[in-house]
Amino acid sequence: MAMIGCGSMGGGMALLFAEHGITVSLNDPSEETMDQLLATAKQDGLQDRLQKHSSYDDLCKSLGSPKVFVFSLPHGTVPDSVVDGLHTYLAKGDIIIDASNENWQNTQRRQGKLVPQGVYYIGMGVSGGYQAARRGPSMCPGGEERALDIVMPLLRKVAAKDSQGNPCVAKAGTGGSGHHVKMIHNGIEHGMMSALAESWQIMNLGLGMTYEEIANEFDRWENDGELRGTFLVNIGADICRQKDDQGRHVLSIVEDKVVQDVDGTEGTGIWSQLEGVRLHVPAPSLTTAHFIRLASAFRADRQQVKDAFGGQFPVQEWGEAKGDKKSILESLRRAIYATFLASFVEGINIIDQADQENRWNIDYSAVVQIWRNGCIIKADYIIDMLGDIFKEPKVDLDLLHNKRVAQELKQAFPALKEIVMKGVEHNAIIPSLSATLEFLKYSTNTILPTQFYEAQLDYFGKHMFDLKSEAAGKPETGKHHFEWKLA
Repeated sequence: MAMIGCGSMGGGMALLFAEHGITVSLNDPSEETMDQLLATAKQDGLQDRLQKHSSYDDLCKSLGSPKVFVFSLPHGTVPDSVVDGLHTYLAKGDIIIDASNENWQNTQRRQGKLVPQGVYYIGMGVSGGYQAARRGPSMCPGGEERALDIVMPLLRKVAAKDSQGNPCVAKAGTGGSGHHVKMIHNGIEHGMMSALAESWQIMNLGLGMTYEEIANEFDRWENDGELRGTFLVNIGADICRQKDDQGRHVLSIVEDKVVQDVDGTEGTGIWSQLEGVRLHVPAPSLTTAHFIRLASAFRADRQQVKDAFGGQFPVQEWGEAKGDKKSILESLRRAIYATFLASFVEGINIIDQADQENRWNIDYSAVVQIWRNGCIIKADYIIDMLGDIFKEPKVDLDLLHNKRVAQELKQAFPALKEIVMKGVEHNAIIPSLSATLEFLKYSTNTILPTQFYEAQLDYFGKHMFDLKSEAAGKPETGKHHFEWKLA
């Protein structure tokens, strides 16, 4: 097989395939990158299974039939250029596995483009970071059934394994479903990351806890209860404990800037938010997490705004809470769980709407298996619950309709409300936590302030409205108008 793109992810996967007995032909525009990878392969005793090739002609001659290519490339136009460069060397039955964080619409466009040649293009989301790429990632392939059947034995061999030894890879569905599911995985990831970061700041600045104390609290969360086996909580403890060679906590010197959305290296966060809006799916836990990422990137602008305001709204100590810290920390744990679960609910709702639109026939049990290990959103309690739900016949994929999910969120609601109330009182920065609280409030409420909103729209725009006395019906234009003021 060929690996095109040998950076941290592609290089890690090349070594992983080699470790499982696959000869990997390397191609990358940087000779230095390939040489570094070969040096690592030598250290790992894998030098005989990796070869570098500077031209597509040389690369393709090194492969058998059908030729199998794995892409690990930047999203956007680069894969198009590579496909164009390979065009004359591709034959019927060849397979391209795009393991990049690519936009699903680009994936489907390339799939269509390669149909006349009889070449298969599989869009495969890969999760777990560069460490998992080397040791065994979670993988989410989507495409034509025949092509997936050919590559699945190989993917199962190298994928992360769950606690029962089952591979965390499965056929997501047809078309661009693999990249779509991975895109929404990343949206869920951002909601979870924001909530956990919010909890870290509450503990550090609000409750005056040291990094070591916070690490111990994360350990407690990760070892038992609804947050057990959660990857992000696990690494959160590690992040709080890590020190550099000067004895400083590394976290203490990290600037509060997330720039991956702005510098173009990360597209999935933006696409997942756009997808929710396009499909009319409210996903505030995810979207609000994205807004704080964007605000954080422009730190110089935040400094300028701070100067214009003559100061900031500082996060205050939760003085009265320190006497009952144990209770507050338990409420915080429950609030984080509520936000994590809401992030999954919102994300799966987006996937479902896209699946209905594109007819991908997504296998949600397969998606749950993909998310069991090796991925950033690994969360054992939540995934076990979703696994049970998706085993049921005729599952309603709006999980707020599911009684078990509803009960879990209802039970966590008081803790979430308590943390948000205290957070507001003490200027805590809690976008995802507060957005989740509002999401649960307006999703369960049949008396929304949009009653007045709808009247305003009818007043100046003649947008029509429904009557309370009528059945709820579908989200369609109402049949009634009132002449509030003559033209």
